[in-house]
Amino acid sequence: MTPGPLANSSSVLSTFLLSGIPGLEHVHIWISIPLCFMYLVSILGNCAILLIIKTDSSLHQPMYLFLSMLALTDLGLSLCTLPTVLSIGQDACFTQLFFIHCLSFLESSVLLSMAFDSLVAICRPLHYASILTNTVIGRIGLASLGRSVVLIFPLPFMLKRFPYCGSPVLSHSYCLHQEVMKLACADIRANSIYGMFVIVSTVGVDSLLILVSYALILHTVLSIASRSEGLKALNTCASHICAVLLFYTPMIGLSVIHRFGKQAPHLVQVVMGFVYLLVPPVMNPIVYSVKTKQIRDRVIRAFCF
Repeated sequence: MTPGPLANSSSVLSTFLLSGIPGLEHVHIWISIPLCFMYLVSILGNCAILLIIKTDSSLHQPMYLFLSMLALTDLGLSLCTLPTVLSIGQDACFTQLFFIHCLSFLESSVLLSMAFDSLVAICRPLHYASILTNTVIGRIGLASLGRSVVLIFPLPFMLKRFPYCGSPVLSHSYCLHQEVMKLACADIRANSIYGMFVIVSTVGVDSLLILVSYALILHTVLSIASRSEGLKALNTCASHICAVLLFYTPMIGLSVIHRFGKQAPHLVQVVMGFVYLLVPPVMNPIVYSVKTKQIRDRVIRAFCF
């Protein structure tokens, strides 16, 4: 697609309009109540997880250090997607999409790290402490952050070089790369190809390695003579499996809709967008509080006293 006549006129866009939920404008005030409640639960829940792990020295173990990374990432996602204003300038939009994509892919890396933690704990229990030292965990965290920043850093600059014209309305109440690039009056093939490369090299690779990790875990569990011990080992992975499903299912669904579901109703795109960025940060602290005994006991103690 080549730049149209509007690209060089006064109608070139300098701001984008964020969308609410189409067709339900008359009940937006009521919809805002559960959305605000979900943001509150996400922020308070993840802050509580971080506080519990920080203040309890018995939780300064690899599994909980990775959990604190997940909570910190979810907290960042919630804060950078909080509803702000109806319209947003280009620079602010590009900054927001940088943080959203960077934190999303960082969360994918953290989930992979947690799968590796489970793999070592179940398949190599005697070497667990020597493999996952604090130094190794720190390096994993820095490598995960570095990968996300390096891959996402070019996106705002690739978008900034385009002229934007026509309708300024985005499909979501926040900025995403795949959404903003469609408003460009220019050839966006380079952005589309690079975006696909980023998805494959992060979410694609991470999800495949997580699948391999659980295949190895299942093989080890099935080789355990005691059925009760095998079930107990699998039960330790339940929270992580829930977190993986909560994260990857809406992300893959939203990516498919944006790239291949052009005929999908606009409402479906909006709802999937909310699910993609709001549900995992809300549900992860709840899942880990319910399924992890140490976290659950600390939460109960906090409410009892």
